[in-house]
Amino acid sequence: MAFAVKASTPLASSSAPTTCGRRVGATAPAPGRVAVRKLAASLTLDRAAPEAAAPAPAVAERGLSSVSRTMSRLMENGKTAFIPYITAGDPDLGTTAEALRLLDACGADVIELGVPFSDPYTDGPVIQASAARALAAGATMDGVMSMLKEVTPELSCPVVLFSYFGPIVRRGLIVPDLPYVETCTFRSEAIKNNLELVLLTTPATPADRMKAITAASGGFVYLVSVNGVTGSRQNVNPHVEHLLQEIKQVTDKAVCVGFGISTPDHVRQIAEWGADGVIIGSAMVRQLGEAASPKQGLKRLEKYARSLKNALP
Repeated sequence: MAFAVKASTPLASSSAPTTCGRRVGATAPAPGRVAVRKLAASLTLDRAAPEAAAPAPAVAERGLSSVSRTMSRLMENGKTAFIPYITAGDPDLGTTAEALRLLDACGADVIELGVPFSDPYTDGPVIQASAARALAAGATMDGVMSMLKEVTPELSCPVVLFSYFGPIVRRGLIVPDLPYVETCTFRSEAIKNNLELVLLTTPATPADRMKAITAASGGFVYLVSVNGVTGSRQNVNPHVEHLLQEIKQVTDKAVCVGFGISTPDHVRQIAEWGADGVIIGSAMVRQLGEAASPKQGLKRLEKYARSLKNALP
């Protein structure tokens, strides 16, 4: 299992010396420490008991690959990862479970699962509406974790959980709005519990901060293709090609691109530029959440997912 954290652009005061991504002298917020430990405890529920004494990544203990192992295998084989995103609980958790199985069958290499939150301010209108529908339908953190406990043993690909800070403090998940300087505690707790913490970098991230994020990120490096919120765009930001080259000069980790990607042409272009994975969110959510019925949504999702998967090398 892995989870994603957005590394926010630095505050004006963040020029002070840092240690492990934190300004020297700053104290870690206690709720964060508790939250990550709660997350680890929750994820233990959907892990099989390890047969060997040495711990392994949570997904590997079920016979699956961890995110980093999955990305390494794809890179070795010259493949680009297909990473669809859906919102948990939209239109309901039962449909989410079926969608996870469907995307796995369609060839997803990693699945990103968004945990609904009442104020998803880094997301555009499509995912905001999706989160609102999920919350209105009764989706909760406990419900999402219970669903994953049942479904993930059936999947051949790892799942990345993506959430805002509010649900983490209250219930125990993770964090697209936590500044990078505050991620040290989360990363430390993740490592202790064999979890992979995926960090995000954006076109506005300074070069020195990008290098630090890249070094700290687990699973893969998440390159946000645009400045702004999630949502489909007509064209891919051409600056992504340069950003990919810049990041790959300082790391051999996989680099996956997300935000604004919605068509097979987008997917092909990003793969040609050298991305190791392509993440499709809002357009994927629209197929499932805005259909006339869950059954129709699953059919639309399958057709759309296969069209994107087939566009990748």
